[in-house]
Amino acid sequence: MMDSPEEVNLFRGWPNPALLPVSALAEASATVMSSPSIRVPALMYGPDEGYQPLREHLARWLTAFYQPCDPVSSERICITGGASQNLACILQVFTDPSYTRNVWMVAPTYFLACRIMHDAGFAGRLRAVPHNECGLNLTFLRQELVKAEEKARGAQNLEPIYKPPRPWAKVYKHVIYATPTFSNPTTLTMSLSDREGLVHLAREFDALVITDDVYDFLQWSPDPEKPLAQPDKAQIPRVVDVDRYLDGGPQDEWGNVVSNGSFSKLIGPGARTGWAEGTEKFTYGLSQTGSSRSGGAPSQFAAAIIAQLFPTDFIQRYVDQVLRPKYAQRYYRLMSAVREHLLPLGVTLPATSPQVVGGYFVWIQLPPSLHADDLATIALQEHKVNVIAGNRFRVEGDPDTSKNDFDRGIRLCFAWEEEEKLAEGVRRLGCAIRSALK
Repeated sequence: MMDSPEEVNLFRGWPNPALLPVSALAEASATVMSSPSIRVPALMYGPDEGYQPLREHLARWLTAFYQPCDPVSSERICITGGASQNLACILQVFTDPSYTRNVWMVAPTYFLACRIMHDAGFAGRLRAVPHNECGLNLTFLRQELVKAEEKARGAQNLEPIYKPPRPWAKVYKHVIYATPTFSNPTTLTMSLSDREGLVHLAREFDALVITDDVYDFLQWSPDPEKPLAQPDKAQIPRVVDVDRYLDGGPQDEWGNVVSNGSFSKLIGPGARTGWAEGTEKFTYGLSQTGSSRSGGAPSQFAAAIIAQLFPTDFIQRYVDQVLRPKYAQRYYRLMSAVREHLLPLGVTLPATSPQVVGGYFVWIQLPPSLHADDLATIALQEHKVNVIAGNRFRVEGDPDTSKNDFDRGIRLCFAWEEEEKLAEGVRRLGCAIRSALK
């Protein structure tokens, strides 16, 4: 009797354990624990803004990678418990469910963010903003922002009533949530003109743009024969940098953009450590979240360990020499299998930048006769390959199905499995598509 084939998981968006810098983290941990001058503050309640050495290291690293006109200062950065935890903190400090009109989510969206929005009181007020190969639909967003403002003017309660005035915080009228670079799930990258347009709208309508900038360092050429000239430099400014310089800079001391960064995709999500960058006023206000004021920085011990990876340039070299090349190899292997096994069946790929690709995912579109939900079930039950259907990336509760329907989309993750299993998983998915087309 033949053994059942092992499942191939193209669903899980986790880093491969073999690519985590285990030895370096063990050495960094030993350094922290063996040095009283580091160990004692690391094990105590940290400052609200986070472990200062890591803030300073991050400021230099971000400056080197993004190359803004002026260096990033540590005062623009606070240490967080990771991108997800920090998204919740941002909403706690800078929104009020009785005043903030809507949360606008670039769609398809990172679906697990929807519950964070719901927990902040915005269930029923999440709205999708389409983003595809043609760009971000800023015309649609502006029209909907105008409608939301007209609706708010007709309401009785126009001022925050749940949260008292706080000198370290402001309440924005709108929230816009996006992953501008190598987005999850489509891997599309927002153009510079769309980033500028988004900042213009945010300023006009008093919106806070929250960007998950978690995949930016993982970039490479779409053509393995033509590598990027400078893979260690960002190809496009972050939205927070656009806000920093566009038309002379922010309209007030708060600004309209916060960058949400994380070490989860680089050294391991269990580290539970990230950072936020915005104006100095905004970042300080974020550090005053009640849980931070009560307990100090949310990841003080882990931040102290991670900080040890910077003085020797370890983390910079690890990204450049290990993570980026290894994930690029996985990407190329997956794409080769997609071209061999899926494109002949009518599967299509979104048009990506001809210069740069990256992140963790590939987004495919099934032939018009197929539905991704049905195919994902067939693929898992009959062919032992696990994929995630596009409708999981809908903006929950948005009634406009025309802007929120991804029935033919499937996300494939190339980070978790080894290269040969990636190819085998795509081959099996091709078998599932053939079965469904019969």
